Amino acid sequence: MDLLALADFNLVARHGGLGKAARATGRPKATLSRRVAELESSLALRLFERGSRNLKLTEEGRALFERTGALLAELDETAATIASGGQKPKGRLRISAPIHFSQTAMGRIAAGFALKYPEVRLEVTSEDRSVDMIEEGYDLVIRVNPDPDESLVGRAFLRDRLVVVASPDLPCPTGGRAAPGVARGASEAQTWQVKTAAGRSTIKIEPVLTLSTLITIRDAVRAGVGAGRLPISLVSHDLADGTLVNWGEIDGPEVTLWTLYPSRRLLSARVSAFLDFLKQAFPNGTPDELAAYIGR
Repeated sequence: MDLLALADFNLVARHGGLGKAARATGRPKATLSRRVAELESSLALRLFERGSRNLKLTEEGRALFERTGALLAELDETAATIASGGQKPKGRLRISAPIHFSQTAMGRIAAGFALKYPEVRLEVTSEDRSVDMIEEGYDLVIRVNPDPDESLVGRAFLRDRLVVVASPDLPCPTGGRAAPGVARGASEAQTWQVKTAAGRSTIKIEPVLTLSTLITIRDAVRAGVGAGRLPISLVSHDLADGTLVNWGEIDGPEVTLWTLYPSRRLLSARVSAFLDFLKQAFPNGTPDELAAYIGR
């Protein structure tokens, strides 16, 4: 594939037409048109629907634009970085992060990163849904216990564990009785398997509240309405102060946060810098390090 023709195709697609691309870049309109036509011929695909006044990407054209735009930008950045002897990262960095991590830690992390790398325009979207990094234009995704994906590579940078906590005034149930609980979503299990110093046991829960975020669950548990299943990083200060008590650690896999990025792409200077910044923020990846960001 002719990279020059591909670059000109991306110019036209990004600006929404030959005339706009020519005016924005100072390139001759005829040259851009010829290059796009040559690319279509080499691929045996129509990339634009040509109307009387404008161009519209075909389905194949949109797919090509979405998959090659970021690649070309990273190639340009890599060349510029090498030519300048390794200048600081610059440009846009788009990250998708889980809602809880965003609410508790990302604000401080993003601010610190922005102060250290003022030429990077950091954009963080808080969401728990699965995203298509290529289609949606993300450079980096942070996820909790992600499913294996051959198209992505990743690093685990932070670990946490779930515990059942409650107000000291709420006794832990015995004899198979149920305790009032604060559930996360309607599908929350009504029995929690926990590990304690005495061994494994089951805690039955009768949900009295259903909430959607971990912070709201913590606040409700603090108010004494019921027990909750929460990351220890979120309640470690409460446990240390004695305002909450620990009924046991959830018996199951630990909670692990991963950074994910496409394996087929060059790792840009921006992404590398952010990964290094996370490593500095959480050098050992422990719940205590995350608790320090959360505060009281």
